[in-house]
Amino acid sequence: MQKTLTLIFLCFATATFAQKKPLDHSVYDSWESIGIKQLSDNGQWAAYSILKQEGDANLYISSLTGLAKINVPRGEKPKFSADSKFAAFLIKPLFTTTRQEKIKKKKPEEMTKDSLGFVNLTSAAIVKVPRIKSFKIPENAGNFLAYQKEPLLDTAKKAKSAAEEKEDGANDFFAKETTKKDAKKVGSDLVLRNLLTGTERTFKYVSEYEFSKNGKQLVFDCLGSKTDKTAKPGVFLLNTEKGTVKTLVSAKGNFKGFIFDEASEQVAFLGETSPEKKEIKDYSIYFNTLTLDTAQALVDYEIDGMPAKWAVSGDGKLTFSKDGNKLFFGIAPVKKEKDTTLVDFEHAKLDIWGYKDDYLQPIQLKNADKESKRSYLAVIDIFSSDPKIVPLTDIKLSEASIAREGDANFVLASTDFGNRAQAQWTGSKIADYYLVDTKTGNKKKIISALDGKASVSPGGNYVLFYNNKTGIWSAYTVATGKITALNTSAMVKFADEDNDLPDDPKVYGFAGWTEEDKQVLIYDKYDIWSFTPDGKSAPKNMTNGFGRQNSITFRYENLDTTAQFISKRDDLWLNAYNHLTKEKGFYKTKAGDNKSPEIAVMAKFKYSSLAKAKGAERFIYDKASYTASPNVYVSADLKTETKLSNTNLQQQNYNWGTAELVKWTTPKGHKAEGILYKPENFDPARKYPMIAYFYEKLTDGLYNYQPPAPTPSRLNISFFVSNGYLVFAPDISYETGHPGKSAEEYINSGVESLKKNSWVDGTKIGIQGQSWGGYQVAHLITATNMYAAAWAGAPVVNMTSAYGGIRWETGMNRQFQYEKQQSRIGATLWEKPELYIENSPLFSLPKVTTPIVIMSNDADGAVPWYQGIEMFTALKRLGKPSWLLNYNNEAHNLVLRQNKKDIQIREQQFFDYYLKGAKAPVWMTGGIPATEKGKTWGFELTDEKP
Repeated sequence: MQKTLTLIFLCFATATFAQKKPLDHSVYDSWESIGIKQLSDNGQWAAYSILKQEGDANLYISSLTGLAKINVPRGEKPKFSADSKFAAFLIKPLFTTTRQEKIKKKKPEEMTKDSLGFVNLTSAAIVKVPRIKSFKIPENAGNFLAYQKEPLLDTAKKAKSAAEEKEDGANDFFAKETTKKDAKKVGSDLVLRNLLTGTERTFKYVSEYEFSKNGKQLVFDCLGSKTDKTAKPGVFLLNTEKGTVKTLVSAKGNFKGFIFDEASEQVAFLGETSPEKKEIKDYSIYFNTLTLDTAQALVDYEIDGMPAKWAVSGDGKLTFSKDGNKLFFGIAPVKKEKDTTLVDFEHAKLDIWGYKDDYLQPIQLKNADKESKRSYLAVIDIFSSDPKIVPLTDIKLSEASIAREGDANFVLASTDFGNRAQAQWTGSKIADYYLVDTKTGNKKKIISALDGKASVSPGGNYVLFYNNKTGIWSAYTVATGKITALNTSAMVKFADEDNDLPDDPKVYGFAGWTEEDKQVLIYDKYDIWSFTPDGKSAPKNMTNGFGRQNSITFRYENLDTTAQFISKRDDLWLNAYNHLTKEKGFYKTKAGDNKSPEIAVMAKFKYSSLAKAKGAERFIYDKASYTASPNVYVSADLKTETKLSNTNLQQQNYNWGTAELVKWTTPKGHKAEGILYKPENFDPARKYPMIAYFYEKLTDGLYNYQPPAPTPSRLNISFFVSNGYLVFAPDISYETGHPGKSAEEYINSGVESLKKNSWVDGTKIGIQGQSWGGYQVAHLITATNMYAAAWAGAPVVNMTSAYGGIRWETGMNRQFQYEKQQSRIGATLWEKPELYIENSPLFSLPKVTTPIVIMSNDADGAVPWYQGIEMFTALKRLGKPSWLLNYNNEAHNLVLRQNKKDIQIREQQFFDYYLKGAKAPVWMTGGIPATEKGKTWGFELTDEKP
């Protein structure tokens, strides 16, 4: 009887398992992912959002001490009040509503707007307010919420005829105030709500507003109204406790950039009251304290210290020093007004490329708007009896960072002036560094021609810098000017040990500084080292060499981004990655222990970063694996956890898959590894087609969740696995000068190793890659005929023509990519032309026997799209089965979702035909004539052959 029951159970389980269906292209939109996640300051509430690829999200606010759970459909951007008693959030319009409005081509101001929601976490009572532009809650204290409404629409005007509008338009000022053009000019209602009492106060025609950190002050500007004489224009300061309003500026103008000092006792902002038609506005900096009745113009263009023909920049950022005694701001040369007398069609329009230019014209054009708004750091001692500004940077010394949160008497400034042109072929920045005195503006050069990075210690006592050329970390002592090399005696490398680029290895970086700048914590590949910046003590391995001994990389998990130092007293949380097993997790230690870290968790999952409650020992994070959909968890110690979400329950209805690490030895004896994905219903007695997908190194993603999604043109791994394919993702290491042969070495040998298994159909293997992966696809089909089908996204096929091209998304020349970076030639075209030809598939296309699809888009900003054209036109002439997909006005990686969905269908049809023997679609057999573009897409299957 027992045997019979067991047999029945097994038959039932097998039947149930067999009913799982493969993924299809209809599943994408509803597939879920984790959005924002955060904890209240007291750690008793968690807020997280569950997103859909296309559709309405859900926001959840869950009690961690009780059973309460609040679901807010379409909620996003949650924020808890500082006392953890309230939460506020935006509520997006229904996805279907927005879609229909776009179809009807409604104007932006006519579209359905966001709503505001806020909830009392004690009573769970939710209040909703429609048509909200923004909301803010004080950072550190206060029971107030401020929100700004969208301008009202004049529905009456919409119903009027054109003649009626013309007739009374001049007098219909309300309609004027609500058009898109004038919406910013007139502002809208700002509402201050007391969350405890529910009372509200409204201020009209507000453009910008800001709370002090303690919530006791709210500053805002009112643009006024021609029809509402009670709404005076100007800037106002509201005392939220007393309810009193102080007029800071009583003038109409443009005021912005409101900031308070740390103590919430001073406010500063930018403002201009120039005539509206004046093109170049005259900005000043206004300042006020709790004891001043009105705001003072602290800085204007006439102040002492302002360089000739310079002025306050309206695009600069204002920053108080920590102690509130200094104000940092931006200045800039006064711009020239446009000459309106010039006749546009009588003047030439051209770009002039000069060989002495610092930057190529494409870079200049790409950055023109940014550069026109560039400001240069200056400072003023607010309470000086001799008010003047001190410029800290200028056109030739343009970058600077403040020290000790602005309290130091210097800033660290840097410039690459004189070293810019060579970045065209090096791809790196060479800079000089200066200390600039905040009282005098005097400059002291401390580092020359550094190929690396430098930063000031939080206490302002040292400048830490790394030299890519020498591999040395050094510390400059501000008080003495002494430079101390830190890692000369260390027996490990502090830059990429596995570097396979023809360039200096990249530094691993550093975690931060301990209190009073006593130690700096620097990473090697595995461990964290403690160095004293004065060099008086020997470096110590803070993680006790445990990382290197166990092939685990430790990195500091920063749980308080506002903290300046790493405490030696508190637990130091480390995220961890095991290079052998690919497991991830967390350990903890203390900065001064020099003991082996204590494990909290290591598992076959990918973890997000941790977020910690400000006032409690509680963490929130998400984790996932290839088989487990991402979900949100909370924990006090990361050893025990509580699961809050349950995403993608529908996954259990589909034939999913597994991911495993595979290893082999290449023909040259290199140890290699990759990921092999198998269908959930894998049967070793069957033979499976296989697709190899590659880029560089992918095995650190062994436990990554791969949602079925329309990708930018990468392989949709989970989709193909669910549909009966094996997917192989090998790691590749490269030999300088021979990237193509390196791809052969690792990819081909990995495929050959897997072909030894009886369940791999060696005659039905495809390859797929995007960008650098696309290049490798193009190369492989010229070197072997072992692949039955190939798909190359944005491939470079002719390095000789691509070498001198432009990466249009940045404006940079492509030379650096071949000499120093990913393309790994390691020489100029004229030094080693033979290597460029060897690694250019174009010159070997007559050898190709593998059918291929190429995606090259005409707005590709990384790879010149004519590379795909060169490949396709050559293959077409040679009579090789090939297709070129050009998604119009699309980028290197597809951006528009409709295009991403389109390419998923074509990719499946292509591989199904060549690897599964399915019918071919019309777009492969007969193509789509230009006259049918936009009318038919050619997805229909046919009995014809390509």
